[in-house]
Amino acid sequence: MQPKNLKRLLRALARQGLNVTYNNKTYSIRLRDNSDVPVAQVVLPEGLPVEAKALKQLANLASVRHPAGGCVCRACATPDFHPGDAGIAIGSVVETEGQIIPAAVGSDINCGMRLHVADLTIDEFLAKRDSFVELMKGDYFFGTRDVTMTAKTSRAMFEYGVPGWLDAMLDAPTGSFVKSNLQQIAQESQRIFLDGSMDGNSKLAPEELVPDEGLVRDGGLATIGGGNHFVEVQRIDKVENRAIAHAWRVREGQLAFMIHSGSRNVGKYIGGMWRDKTKAAWQKGLKYPDSHIFPLSVHSHPELVASYLQAEATAANYGFINRLMLAELLRLRLREVYKDVEAPLVYDLPHNITLPKEPGSWITRKGACPAYAGQPVIIPGSMGDYSYLMVGRGNPAFCNSASHGAGRVRSRFDLTRQGASQSESELRLTGVDCITLREERRIEEAPAAYKSIQSVIDVQVEAKMVDIVARLSPVLTFKA
Repeated sequence: MQPKNLKRLLRALARQGLNVTYNNKTYSIRLRDNSDVPVAQVVLPEGLPVEAKALKQLANLASVRHPAGGCVCRACATPDFHPGDAGIAIGSVVETEGQIIPAAVGSDINCGMRLHVADLTIDEFLAKRDSFVELMKGDYFFGTRDVTMTAKTSRAMFEYGVPGWLDAMLDAPTGSFVKSNLQQIAQESQRIFLDGSMDGNSKLAPEELVPDEGLVRDGGLATIGGGNHFVEVQRIDKVENRAIAHAWRVREGQLAFMIHSGSRNVGKYIGGMWRDKTKAAWQKGLKYPDSHIFPLSVHSHPELVASYLQAEATAANYGFINRLMLAELLRLRLREVYKDVEAPLVYDLPHNITLPKEPGSWITRKGACPAYAGQPVIIPGSMGDYSYLMVGRGNPAFCNSASHGAGRVRSRFDLTRQGASQSESELRLTGVDCITLREERRIEEAPAAYKSIQSVIDVQVEAKMVDIVARLSPVLTFKA
């Protein structure tokens, strides 16, 4: 079945300078008169809007080439696909050879998802919900958390991620985490993508966070962040693959705790710095790319490629620790209010990251997550819709990737502009329990802003990108 008015849509896209074809829910896109670059593909559910701006951004990304050598080998997008503010569509995935594209990661480096489960019933949780929420508001919004660490611990975090931070904390625990079960955290590290560790360099981190000695008090660490980031309490209301769910210690009726956050100000610092460095490295006198997407070539600037990848890894290590701390603060409060709660980690995985494929080639994801065969995949809906725990199928046609959420259909500006309807029913906020200090956050992130998660999930299952393990329904959501 084809989308309605397909011919009219394709003609409109052609006027935007795009050659687009459609087959079996997949759009194939390339810039007109650019036959020597790969055709980019995006799988989209029928009935969802097709945004020309996002398609143009994906076609631009697929066309990025460095004059000294380096190209995009493959480009695709996941069905939460929508335009990005910095010229890169959210949901984009590119495989490059001989070059990397820092802009295709952006500044929210290692934004990602983390999921824990707990053997608490919904009735047990709601009986003490108010006490739990007040404690979490203190930690997440009012700074009652204590994330103090030694200078040695901070350096280890930036250089080695979770293993480095953990080793240093085991030697000298500090802050709120003196109450943590650090052995449990150590055992869970194998359930983090790449074990939560990349090849970072503390010298590339913000100076104030890596002093030679003393204590580091980082006000940005263990914070949720803005945009679509959140911490959500959920209930596992349906298990579809019982064998995998059992292996992952997931059962119907459990509570779940889903975290979506990244590298915060560290990512902004490193991403912004390298946006400028990459542009400055462009050959003098050579015309800028029409897309203003600048790559770095291993042929002309191998030292810059290596330095960028290490800087990105430094921010990624911080992102892994940020999610770990957000989760651990929540787990400590669970134990304070509900007593003996283990709340084990199911998985933690990144978005917005560059990963090696083979020597000299990389896969870069922007608002998409790895979905290798057998790997857990976490796909949230909105705070008024289901979320899903999936298992990857390792589909090479989509660079072993899956969506990182449902994807927006309305911008934050559109929802908050003067004259826009802000009724609870039209925004689908009726019954949504959102914990925030700013009312506009409820409106900006209202369920009406997002695509239907079910159609986004169904089309990826049909495309053999992922399979469903369990469905989760929202209970309450923390939005900074």
